[in-house]
Amino acid sequence: MSDDGDEINDKEMPLLEHLAELRRRLIWSVVTFILCFIVCYHFAPRIYDFLAAPLAHALEAQGHKPELIYTALYEAFFTYVKVAVFAAAFISFPVVAAQIWLFVAPGLYKREKRALLPFLFATPVLFFAGGALAYYVFFPVAWKFFLSFQTSGGSVDIALLPKVADYLNIVMKLIFAFGLSFELPVLLTLLGKVGIVSYAALKKYRRYAYVGCFIVAAVMAPPDVPSQCIMAGLLIFLFEISLFLVRMVEPKAVEDETETEKDPEHA
Repeated sequence: MSDDGDEINDKEMPLLEHLAELRRRLIWSVVTFILCFIVCYHFAPRIYDFLAAPLAHALEAQGHKPELIYTALYEAFFTYVKVAVFAAAFISFPVVAAQIWLFVAPGLYKREKRALLPFLFATPVLFFAGGALAYYVFFPVAWKFFLSFQTSGGSVDIALLPKVADYLNIVMKLIFAFGLSFELPVLLTLLGKVGIVSYAALKKYRRYAYVGCFIVAAVMAPPDVPSQCIMAGLLIFLFEISLFLVRMVEPKAVEDETETEKDPEHA
């Protein structure tokens, strides 16, 4: 038992009811994704144009005709399917996150719900912000750099003939990578609030975190030094923000733990 202001449903729920509730949340998530996929497939050509726009603008700026090619009969069809899946996953993410919250929330105290709600709202916002940064900032810089290697007038011209599948793979990978990277402050701040990580520990192992940022950037970013440095710099910046946030919430976490220990009925 706990204070009236921090109640939890103490009624034990049978395993079958837990499984039934999990089933309901999974159904909501899957149905949402399927509906989003159907709508996104209908608008797949427009979504494709949106994803291809950064490359088209970069090509036009250098006087080249913006076009992507495909070399297999089925490639164009699967391109639209892939675009629809990508957009559906991106759009349905907040709903899936909400379903996870609705499954977990009944087992939390009111104080714990209040503490977690900011993280619940911040997660989709930061995910979309990361994707927007990749699209509006990173892509124009990276594509301009890659296109600079095209040459003409020599003994052998070097011209870009980008494939639809290759281009979309790297675009979708980077948008998701940037989106997930922006979840780093949410993750570390949450871990700091519950006492799993501390500001002192993160500061102590900062140099190793920096090395990890470059390793992750090497895996997630295109295989060129400028792109990887930009990605690593972003991760380091997010890590430093996480340090600041962990330092802010850490005293509150310690205070909450002390209050819990003083409340014998909470145990």
